Amino acid sequence: MDIREASLAEAAAVLARISEFDHPETEESLASRVRGRSPLILVAEEQGKLIGVKIGYRLSETCYYSWLGGVVPEGRQKGVAQALMLAQEVWVKAQGYQELRVKSRNRFPSMLRLLLRNGYQIEHMEKKDGIEDYRLHFVKFGLDRPK
Repeated sequence: MDIREASLAEAAAVLARISEFDHPETEESLASRVRGRSPLILVAEEQGKLIGVKIGYRLSETCYYSWLGGVVPEGRQKGVAQALMLAQEVWVKAQGYQELRVKSRNRFPSMLRLLLRNGYQIEHMEKKDGIEDYRLHFVKFGLDRPK
């Protein structure tokens, strides 16, 4: 598996294959969200097929936001999300950011476990609609690899 920087079109193509998201992102909607925010767009590729994506952007001089990511069904349980997360953390740390923030929902338990396993701490919970849509706000300081 290779992790590399990617285009918004590649990111949109991966996201279109992940059915769990409420509404599909397009290249245009992604561009609108990250415009002017120093984004990093990563994809995971296996045997020439895109199987995962991780998109983040600058919130401030010291804080980076991991906005959106996912792995296509045939790429799951292979360490793809872990590899994307670590690649993003390495890049974020190299850029001099001091903290990395991310939100997830109760409906994505695999993501919640991944974040906790990698040293992210729950900072806040935002109640939305039903309990499955409650947003959990996570933060990681220092960006060191998990023990």
